[in-house]
Amino acid sequence: MTLTVTYKNVDGLALALDVHKPEKLVSASIPAVIYFHGGGLTVGDRMSWFPTWLHKRLSAAGIALISVDYRLLPPATGHEISADVCDALAFIATGKLNSALEAEGTTYRIDCDALAVAGTSSGGLCAYLAAAHASPAPKALLSMYGMGGNFLTSHYLAPKTEPFFRGRELLDPVTFASYLAPQSQTLPPISGSPLAYHSQDSPTPGYPANPRMQLARLYLQLGVFLDYYTGQHEPSLSQTLRKNCQSGHTETDDSDTIPVVHRCLFPQLNVNTTWPPTLICHGECDTAVPVAESVHLRDVIQEIGGSAELRVFPGKEHSFDYAVDAEDDLGEEFDAIVQWLISQLGTSHSISIREQIQANK
Repeated sequence: MTLTVTYKNVDGLALALDVHKPEKLVSASIPAVIYFHGGGLTVGDRMSWFPTWLHKRLSAAGIALISVDYRLLPPATGHEISADVCDALAFIATGKLNSALEAEGTTYRIDCDALAVAGTSSGGLCAYLAAAHASPAPKALLSMYGMGGNFLTSHYLAPKTEPFFRGRELLDPVTFASYLAPQSQTLPPISGSPLAYHSQDSPTPGYPANPRMQLARLYLQLGVFLDYYTGQHEPSLSQTLRKNCQSGHTETDDSDTIPVVHRCLFPQLNVNTTWPPTLICHGECDTAVPVAESVHLRDVIQEIGGSAELRVFPGKEHSFDYAVDAEDDLGEEFDAIVQWLISQLGTSHSISIREQIQANK
């Protein structure tokens, strides 16, 4: 059973979350994993790229999955997205979600002291923002190839002249004019943009029909992603930081150049002693979010004495957990990831996830 609840109204938008009730309730008060979808922060909604492998394992373990919408850029920036992330967690952690569940007559409540955050790709960035700024902080963080482990690299700052993402062609900026500054700032606020593809009988079967599906790739291609993320176009923050990524350098330590108002959006600059235990999973051959980002953030967390583990999946690209054969190929690894979440949430419910998944087939 899935229950949809509005957690916030802003800019004329009702921002919603979906509560996915576990198949087996082991108590009236259940832990929850709060999940943020991917899409480069520019596309998708709480139903896009739904993590079926994660949901079914959490459900078997008696843990709810809560999938959250947030505003998309453009015209929103990371500041609005961070606010949405923190407001969603506050809505859940302070019991407002439980009040909504009670009003719906449900037989269960969310344990406000047993909340973890998770996300894939840009959803991982949302989870990082929750770890840095949400109050109270989540108990654990699962990042699946999360963006933002290190924004100060040529991947984000350097214009691309050759294919860089899965070998796909470079995009023509002219066809995306309305999504480029300053026109992009006149777009209406949006909290969800479903995925869409051209039909099989079209000249480009299977190609993205929603232009937002390629915006993050375009911004990376132009080396201006951070302009849209921070909202600082004039002067261009990307251009300012880019100077130290010239001449073959792949990253910069010029974090002092980032205006104070934007520093809150850079996870690597906001790791603190309240940062939750973190598990990061990343494909070795990821071309959308280089694995070096996760290596960097793991090291930053460990340097302050925090708990962070990185599991690198050999030969895997971006979104490897959504591959058709992912369950057969990585089922045991998925089990171990969820067992880690179970241990961090402190649930006393002990199961063999592999046996439960097989039993439900």
